[in-house]
Amino acid sequence: MIPVPSGVQVWLATGATDMRLGMPGLALKVQEALGRNPHAGDLFAFRGRRGDLLKVLWHDGLGMSLYAKRLEKGRFIWPSPAEGVVALSPAQLGYLLEGIDWRHPQRTWRPELAG
Repeated sequence: MIPVPSGVQVWLATGATDMRLGMPGLALKVQEALGRNPHAGDLFAFRGRRGDLLKVLWHDGLGMSLYAKRLEKGRFIWPSPAEGVVALSPAQLGYLLEGIDWRHPQRTWRPELAG
């Protein structure tokens, strides 16, 4: 898991992204398509067309990191392409990376009594 420092903003690039892109291509996409600075320390998440592959781009002040995750089953929950850029909290990113619907997370039932 990416160690997300407090105060870091997480951005989702809506729609599908060409997953053949590496760090330079995704950084250029952040700059031109999203209108943000890829070196500002924010996290930028991109999803492939099939929905099972996610890439996260992050500059930590020392260098650029690229995190990739592919789900064995299911798809990452993603906003529609018409919404543009979507901001998430670091907690919502955690849900997203686990394959949980970050828009409406459901608390699992836990027993209240031991016996």
